[in-house]
Amino acid sequence: MKNNKPIIIWLLLGCVLIYLMVVIGGITRLTHSGLSMVEWNPIIGSIPPLSDADWQIPFEKYKQTPEYKIINNQFSLDEFKSIYWWEYIHRFLGRTIGLVFVIPFLYFWIQKRFSKDLLKKMLALLLLGALQGVLGWYMVYSGLHKEPHVSHYRLAAHLISAFTVFGFTFWYALDLLYPKALGINKMNRQLNRLSIIMLSLIIFQIIYGAFVAGLKAGLFYNTFPKMGNKLFPDTIVSFEPFYKNMVENPSGVQFIHRILAFLVFAIVLYVWESARSSETKQLQRNASNFILGVVTVQFLLGVLTILYAVPVVLGVLHQTGAFFLFASCLFFIHTLRKEV
Repeated sequence: MKNNKPIIIWLLLGCVLIYLMVVIGGITRLTHSGLSMVEWNPIIGSIPPLSDADWQIPFEKYKQTPEYKIINNQFSLDEFKSIYWWEYIHRFLGRTIGLVFVIPFLYFWIQKRFSKDLLKKMLALLLLGALQGVLGWYMVYSGLHKEPHVSHYRLAAHLISAFTVFGFTFWYALDLLYPKALGINKMNRQLNRLSIIMLSLIIFQIIYGAFVAGLKAGLFYNTFPKMGNKLFPDTIVSFEPFYKNMVENPSGVQFIHRILAFLVFAIVLYVWESARSSETKQLQRNASNFILGVVTVQFLLGVLTILYAVPVVLGVLHQTGAFFLFASCLFFIHTLRKEV
């Protein structure tokens, strides 16, 4: 581990930066700032406007977008700046993450600090990071033509790609921290199966969270546990063909997101109870305690976010909760496979 300590620190720093990227991305979305920068200039775009004349250039370009023409046509330059800065910070952080991954990677590679297996993993991480950047622009591009909002499918792809990059980065860091494989006993095999189901449900819920965000479905039915006056309002199946209610109907998508919340809580509770066995190690039990605590807070944040019609603070906290739930689930799965 001593020889790998710099690599571990590098990977964990990457995890922190990806987390910040997700948080800033949530703020950008909730403040409706994501379409303020209409061009993708990875190098030139790293320098913000510095004078009034500089500011007029992106503002004039923004005026050509559907969002300005349909929604924000009364915007002043100062109002434009307020949304531009959030998107600028989001992209600047993305560039920073790229540099933080690429420069140390080249250093460690030149110093021959990577084994062949680890080098393949690091190259895969760089590829995933590049894909994340491309998906980000692909998402923004969908809102610059015809409709003044991004595709919720592209939003979900962009968010899941961020979680994927984080997941692999975190997992590889854990592999270096705990390199010795654990002989999986019967209890661990059972918990491993349960935890894979748990992780799958969490990922599915994150995808539906992105659908809710992209369709602004959180602004519908701001009551709980009922949706309006009913548990099953007619609007959740009002689209034709039927499958569109599950992926394009805001009411239907919110309904599925609610159901998944109960399922995720139930599977986490079951895993937590299963981890009480005397055959599990203390760290595994502690990890399951943490997951239960996170999912409880996340569930309550989800309820409050709906009741208060998605204010920025609650929306960002709810997205942060999803991030910690995902990370804690990965850590728990790792404890079942490695000696800790």
